[in-house]
Amino acid sequence: MAELEGLEFGKSDFVLLDEVTMEQFVENLKLRFEKGRIYTYIGEVVVSVNPYREMDIYGKETIEAYRGRELYENPPHLYAVADAAYKAMKRRAKDTCIVISGESGAGKTEASKYIMQYIAAVTNESQRAEVESVKNVLLKSNCVLEAFGNAKTNRNDNSSRFGKYMDINFNFNGDPTGGHINNYLLEKSRVIQQQDGERNFHSFYQLLRGGSDHMLESCHLQNDPAAYVYTREGAGAAVSSPQQVNAPRTVMSALGVIGFSQDEITSIYHILAAILLLGNVQFESDGESVQIQNLEAVNHIAELTHTDPESVCRTLLYRTVATGGGEVFDKEHTEQDACFGRDAFAKALYERLFCWIVNRINSVIEVKNYDPALHGKNTVIGVLDIYGFEIFDNNSFEQFCINYCNEKLQQLFIELILRQEQEEYQGRVRPVFAPSGLLSPCFLDSH
Repeated sequence: MAELEGLEFGKSDFVLLDEVTMEQFVENLKLRFEKGRIYTYIGEVVVSVNPYREMDIYGKETIEAYRGRELYENPPHLYAVADAAYKAMKRRAKDTCIVISGESGAGKTEASKYIMQYIAAVTNESQRAEVESVKNVLLKSNCVLEAFGNAKTNRNDNSSRFGKYMDINFNFNGDPTGGHINNYLLEKSRVIQQQDGERNFHSFYQLLRGGSDHMLESCHLQNDPAAYVYTREGAGAAVSSPQQVNAPRTVMSALGVIGFSQDEITSIYHILAAILLLGNVQFESDGESVQIQNLEAVNHIAELTHTDPESVCRTLLYRTVATGGGEVFDKEHTEQDACFGRDAFAKALYERLFCWIVNRINSVIEVKNYDPALHGKNTVIGVLDIYGFEIFDNNSFEQFCINYCNEKLQQLFIELILRQEQEEYQGRVRPVFAPSGLLSPCFLDSH
């Protein structure tokens, strides 16, 4: 809170630099970072530098300091951006979006969580049960999505391996009435293979290392990630993230708060177990046909997925082929094809599980029984949190999609910023915040 007491270092807004050069820019950023000032404005955009440590700048006292204030009234902060978006949405009844972009490991996921927490905190005046329920579910959904969509990478212990756009709907009073989550580009290839020093999705390790003895027994698992092919690479990679310590109890509790039944929660972990066991299925060939080596794993997979063991075997050993004449027949896999099919099966299972979880959350938080004639116009604040730019030694199609998406966002930023500047010079100033390649609110305008 020292920053709020008037202690400043360097230029809190880069537009105040005497000379705008890369050297001056970096020097100012470095000076502020060394003094614990991780946020700096560029006009109405906030530049954030990941401190890689806990900082006491997000408590209730800080929230109150930024609540209802103008953007430049306090030092740069995420809360200033969140408050500007919320206040503008209420004043002008316009849909608003906060875009969070940057390199992998820059702190985008944490920024999105702080923004959500701020919006939840400043909309608690009504104390209506349905409003509190919506806010609770929106906040708890972050915990669940992180468990199933995040993983440790070489740059980040809690890296989002999917893109997320969350809509928060508000009534005319500014109270949240619901929301909707769109997910993009889940990195399903991570299920079967990770780069050196990286891990699979958190959910697998939370189950193996944090699951109760009863849960592991019902899933036919042991509490050692090294025992499973899909988690073996990351078994020795330690994660310092505090939210991993009490998992999966925290995640299971969050699922319950959101509205998942106990049967649904059990089914989720049974599917995770089936994927792990699937990775341990091995094949052997006698030159004429391919057989499954460990049928016990197949029996466990069939039990966990409520299917027939014979159907699981047939799925792993054969593929269905349709000819141009309409004839359909089963063709036996080679040993290599069987391995490819097994891995594709595992990726598809996880992707569908993840999408089902997102859709299940949406079914709980979607706006219900909202009549604009009675309740006024329903406005939206959107928060976009996507992958950061990535360049690895071995880049897959996922990296191509991730970087292409970031380039398109940057193009949108440049286009809207230039349009806003042109309108200011022409004397047609409109209250528009442009989305940044970093972090900023923007109005979703009709033109």
